[in-house]
Amino acid sequence: MAGSPLALIEFPADDPERARRFWSGLLDLALESRSGGEGEGWQTRSFGPAVGVHLRGPGPGDSFSLPYFEVDDLSAALEQVQMLGGSVVHPGDAWAVCKDSEGSPFGLAARAPGVSG
Repeated sequence: MAGSPLALIEFPADDPERARRFWSGLLDLALESRSGGEGEGWQTRSFGPAVGVHLRGPGPGDSFSLPYFEVDDLSAALEQVQMLGGSVVHPGDAWAVCKDSEGSPFGLAARAPGVSG
């Protein structure tokens, strides 16, 4: 996973419209509706790591903001998380929620084919 860039910072929100106004205003970036396999919510489409907002729910990524790190091989990265003493909270084919060895949550996202990191 050497050189895995930060791909997304996700913020769960009790009031997604209020959160979108906050992050759009603070960062001067538009948060647009997600499409395809991106999940529900909104995110930025500019350079650098994306900022995402979604409705808070009962899932593993709904308690705290989560950084998502992009990896070439998600399956191998999930194995590595466990080998290093972390845990996989929500596995998936395109993204996953994990906890590090100290219990801090983070996400991994599969790099799109043909996109270099």
